[in-house]
Amino acid sequence: MSRTLFVTSALPYANGPIHLGHMVEHVQSDTWVRYQRMAGHRVIYCCADDAHGSGIMLKAEAEGITPEELIGRFKNEHLRDFVDFGVEYDNYHSTHSDENAELAALIFNRLQDAGLIDARDVEQAYDAKRGMFLPDRFIKGTCPSCKTPDQYGDNCEACGATYRPTDLIDPVSVVSGETPVQKSSEHFFFRLPTMETYLREFLDSGVVQDSVAPKLAEWFKAGLKDWDISRDAPYFGFEIPGAPGKYFYVWVDAPVGYMASLKHLAARDPEIDFDAIWSKDSEAEVYHFIGKDIIYFHALFWPAMLEAAGFRSPTGVFAHGMITLNGEKMSKSRGTFITARTWLDHLPAEPLRYFYASRITGSIEDMDLGLQDFMQIVNADLVGKYVNIASRTANFITKRFGGVLGDAVDQAVLERVTAVADDIAAAYDARNFAKATRLAMAAADAVNAYIAEQQPWVIAKDPERGADLQRVCTTALTAFRDLTVYLKPVLPTMAAKVEAFLNLSPLQWSALGQPLHGQSINKFKPLMTRIEEKQVTAMQDAAKEMAAAAKTPAKAAPTQDDVIGIDDFMKVDLRVARVADVQPVEGADKLLQLTLDVGELGTRNVFAGIKSAYEPEQLKDKLVVVVANLAPRKMRFGVSEGMVIAAGNDQGIYVISPDSGATPGSRVK
Repeated sequence: MSRTLFVTSALPYANGPIHLGHMVEHVQSDTWVRYQRMAGHRVIYCCADDAHGSGIMLKAEAEGITPEELIGRFKNEHLRDFVDFGVEYDNYHSTHSDENAELAALIFNRLQDAGLIDARDVEQAYDAKRGMFLPDRFIKGTCPSCKTPDQYGDNCEACGATYRPTDLIDPVSVVSGETPVQKSSEHFFFRLPTMETYLREFLDSGVVQDSVAPKLAEWFKAGLKDWDISRDAPYFGFEIPGAPGKYFYVWVDAPVGYMASLKHLAARDPEIDFDAIWSKDSEAEVYHFIGKDIIYFHALFWPAMLEAAGFRSPTGVFAHGMITLNGEKMSKSRGTFITARTWLDHLPAEPLRYFYASRITGSIEDMDLGLQDFMQIVNADLVGKYVNIASRTANFITKRFGGVLGDAVDQAVLERVTAVADDIAAAYDARNFAKATRLAMAAADAVNAYIAEQQPWVIAKDPERGADLQRVCTTALTAFRDLTVYLKPVLPTMAAKVEAFLNLSPLQWSALGQPLHGQSINKFKPLMTRIEEKQVTAMQDAAKEMAAAAKTPAKAAPTQDDVIGIDDFMKVDLRVARVADVQPVEGADKLLQLTLDVGELGTRNVFAGIKSAYEPEQLKDKLVVVVANLAPRKMRFGVSEGMVIAAGNDQGIYVISPDSGATPGSRVK
């Protein structure tokens, strides 16, 4: 029976790049959605950027731009990264939208009408210099338990203790560096305890994993508390209806973003009925994929708000663990924080999708991205087993049989492959992708064993055994098609290449076991190459370079210590140079190697971090300005003998170029 499913992923915060930790979840949800569609179900798949809160307001202020500009930039970057990782949302929206404002206000008004909103004064930390109340994460001080300095206002990263900001020793505002004071302000509270009976029934229905339920039960043992759902100006978000200067706490309107994204999609797709999906009597299913760190918001606060406001609750809330890199927590300071873009600059996306799938079991256990394990698994499974089947047999069909498969097959081999279809389908449905890929690779092992036993390369030497050769290769390629069906939810781009190679329409689960008798195929082209150590090393180096750059503090306005005299400035030898040659630098995602003609000073080899802004041909013969008397600097890629002068801002990098009348070697005055 066909089902209708609405599926979402947790909303990335719109003040930083997508990293590999984010990608675990989005690859997981995308894989599950692709399987469900292949199985014949209707799936609507939506996400959005989480675009509100003090963090975004302050980051935009620090960059000298509006919050709208900041979240617009990150939304474009986030969507680009998801698309390049093969994550295809039907709609990717923003919580800073008209739909979200309308729905958040609607839910609040319904809660208020039901008598579930209270208003009362709250004492909070206040930054008098900045004129704002401080969230816990914007206060730092010494941990009251272990006395470790520089800890946040809600918990200690050193000993794990939790506390109130007022418990910190020598607290300071992260915003201004001033000592916070206590100040009273009226806040709105959602009366969460009134929803306890409903929430217990909701959680008992199996909506969360068994391993999550005990953790949520602890909240009931401690006693549910009213939930503070408001924040004071200045704040970037939606004003609460009828309460000027009061804003919805970001965790109020963030999950509403799931509904808003669907509403935004429904406005341009007449086949989507928003009200039918979110009504209490809906036959559709709603699933949220999230990290285990935000389970409380999605399994307690969110369903309580929905129920009280007259909407349906989620069918399932699927939590996953965090990701570590080579056994260590991802850390910017250690250079183990890897963005999706850094990965894509050096390595393809689908091998990582496969590695994640091979580790995702549907549990909330943390996952380690061991880069040596990654290389070994991808090279062994995808290259050595799966792709190997086609690479060992396809050329015989092309060369000996005009690219046409035969009618005869070894049925026992194909039955061995399709025998695991139901088990793989059940594993995908249960989000146990590790089991699904393991079963698929066991089937691939059986096909490779068959090829090794039949030895088509030996059969091909006997002109009398053409029928045997065609049968063996047809059997192998039919099995290869079935294995592609199994792996398509994980490897959609690879599957598209296989569909083109075998001249097939997009593969569905129903294609399993269907004969390919007389099927014309195209010439085989390599589908995947081995992951090399140098690619992984270059990716890690790039991450470390980003971490080092991030640790370098931005300069404020010049102070007396920054000022140089005219004599110091006159020591800088600025010369006009012509770019005689440009070459990319293997293993570096930002550098170009320039050979500069500096007239009477000869040629200089300079590495310039301008690859993101210029193609090599754009720079050839261009006049530039170079610091000609800079001491040579030894880099990993060679020696740089100067510095090309360029300007940069959020829009790009711009090489400073003199007018065309200047000549190489002339001084810049």
